[in-house]
Amino acid sequence: GISIRPIIDLAGGHHFNEVHFQDCLVPDDMLVGKDGEGWKQVTTELGFERSGPERYLSSLQLVIELIREAGKEPPERAAALIGHFTAHLVTLRQMSLSIATMLQAGQNPNLEAAVMKDIGTTFEQEIPEAVHTLTGAEPRIGSGTEFERTLGYLVQHAPSFSLRGGTREVLRGIIARGLGLR
Repeated sequence: GISIRPIIDLAGGHHFNEVHFQDCLVPDDMLVGKDGEGWKQVTTELGFERSGPERYLSSLQLVIELIREAGKEPPERAAALIGHFTAHLVTLRQMSLSIATMLQAGQNPNLEAAVMKDIGTTFEQEIPEAVHTLTGAEPRIGSGTEFERTLGYLVQHAPSFSLRGGTREVLRGIIARGLGLR
């Protein structure tokens, strides 16, 4: 049978499940892909999931709020951080587009998608921490300014960003295998 156990996040929400299949048989007419190629099907699908813009844009609203807070003449440290974030966003976007091109051409960019997801997740988890360190703003839930609420939301949810599409340990194993190190 199939057993499903919800994984509750820090905010008390539920976006992920632990799913176990035991003694399950898929009838031939319900098979997705080709028999015996399940792993290839899954890794191809994960290529789409790991390389999309949602892998680096989850914290974008906080960058936008930081730009608003900093104003037209941002302090030097704020300007440097905004520049750092912008450079990362442009680079990650280009990586995402390159992987999309590979997928469209029928290639299987497992290595590239794993690298993209690892770098993207690290970046989007870095944003709330760096913004909090720079501004000293208090993260808030349900009250405060838009900036404080956005920061509060991301402080709660950013830890889960590294779960979707594969944990860092799984990704780094795929990267090591892709580089011939495993």
